[in-house]
Amino acid sequence: MEEAVMLAGKAIGAGLAMIGALGGGVGIGLAVGGAVQAMARNPDFSSTIQTNMILGVAFAEAVAIYALVVSLIILFVL
Repeated sequence: MEEAVMLAGKAIGAGLAMIGALGGGVGIGLAVGGAVQAMARNPDFSSTIQTNMILGVAFAEAVAIYALVVSLIILFVL
């Protein structure tokens, strides 16, 4: 019985940890959407905007990866 409660707690904790991945997805969507609009309005600065967009996507994706790592640690290590 105690083992089942522990497993349920791990599953709930891992699920709650993955809420951070939602933030990463929203951040990537906003960054890419804003960059596409900026490139459409000012095509001369397209390369600069694209470089900044790629950096923003990388940082937003890092947050989602950290959430995944925390979730996996909760499931398999603790």
